[in-house]
Amino acid sequence: MTMNVPIHPLAQFAATLQWSDVPDAVQRRTEDLWVDWFGSVLAGCQARPVASIARFALSQGPAQGPSEVIGLGASTSPMMAALANAAASHVAEQDDVHNGSVFHPAAVVFPPALAVAQSIQASGAQLMAACVAGYEVGIRVGEFLGRSHYKVFHTTATAGTLAAAAAVGRLLELTPAQMQHAFGSAGTQSAGLWEFLRTAADSKQLHTAHAAAAGLMAAYLAQDGFTGAQDIFTGPQGMAAGMSTDADPTKLTDGLGTRWATAETSFKWHASCRHTHPAADALLQVLQRERLSLGDIAQVTCHVHQGAIDVLGPVVSPATVHQSKFSMGTVLALAARHGHAGLTEFDREYLAPDTVALRDRVAMELDAEVDGAYPRRWIGKVTVQTTDGRLLHGRVDEPKGDPGNTLSREEITAKALRLAAYGAAVPAHQAEAAVQRLWQVAQWGRVERLVAQP
Repeated sequence: MTMNVPIHPLAQFAATLQWSDVPDAVQRRTEDLWVDWFGSVLAGCQARPVASIARFALSQGPAQGPSEVIGLGASTSPMMAALANAAASHVAEQDDVHNGSVFHPAAVVFPPALAVAQSIQASGAQLMAACVAGYEVGIRVGEFLGRSHYKVFHTTATAGTLAAAAAVGRLLELTPAQMQHAFGSAGTQSAGLWEFLRTAADSKQLHTAHAAAAGLMAAYLAQDGFTGAQDIFTGPQGMAAGMSTDADPTKLTDGLGTRWATAETSFKWHASCRHTHPAADALLQVLQRERLSLGDIAQVTCHVHQGAIDVLGPVVSPATVHQSKFSMGTVLALAARHGHAGLTEFDREYLAPDTVALRDRVAMELDAEVDGAYPRRWIGKVTVQTTDGRLLHGRVDEPKGDPGNTLSREEITAKALRLAAYGAAVPAHQAEAAVQRLWQVAQWGRVERLVAQP
């Protein structure tokens, strides 16, 4: 027996959201995020750590199933497809990010939602409504857990488990009470620590894979009558108690149904940790304004928020391509050299002599203004000391990809196809056909494979 307890507004919201409830502008942004996510999956699906997770998923079977493993031409159960696709979503460092929660929603929402939608033959509108539910829940859980949480925990992994449960739960048409049980089961599985950055371990892909699969399991268990903690957020031994020192329960319901956090989500332009983007854009501003060359740069000081120091600080001499995407100096060096820190630039030149030389002349300093604005705003400020002794300043209030400096649909399409070409998992004509069809997702009568079989 379970006690009669009040239904949390977040569970009520996630269990009852309809696509028609979502304002038109937010619907369009959700479609933008969906196409943007697809490019990241195709870019990452053959990466070494992803291949390892995909092999595991397919070995656990079934060998054939209703849900697509994107880019591999395989299909399996919803849980195993979600596991593999979520891992692929979070390796190229091009998936979206919500600033205020420091959370990457796409990687943990779209994979489980797609896998289940394919399994139950949901419509495109049902899939999109479920994804909005996942975004809104995950973002609010990330904001609730606060800055202290992010210092140790990878919020995409922790809040992501709840986001996945919300998306899948909506597709399964859980009642509000069942959704609350799903949140309880998801929250107790919430995990993901930053320690992997110090040794360039593969844990980041495991984080999204686990969050997607664990959230999916939590929703299916709730549908079957399995019970979860009823106050997983603020109970005496719940998430806030165990994982935060500055949790704010009001964030869980802030503007629920009127403030659409999904529309606040940013796209990534550079192929690196989002904490590097504001400074990279600010440096590019100085170089372009002053018409400087690499040889003119003696030193770059990045004026940053504490979260950037916490995540990027441990990466001093990156040993792998992926670790280099968490090196402020490497990102700024590649951006300065090429005007953009893209996937091919990282692969080819993250340890090139010119990259390393500039990397080692980049430093980070905590800045009170930048830190005070974070995480709601990610301000980029740099001071560039030139070889002839000048001190030049750059400032960017909205890095490229933020809602106020967003990507057009043409740029999103081009980015997705560029990522698909980089991953080389499917022929260009198949990727192009898939992207064009993905833009029409809300009109689909049934969610089928995203990449047509050759």
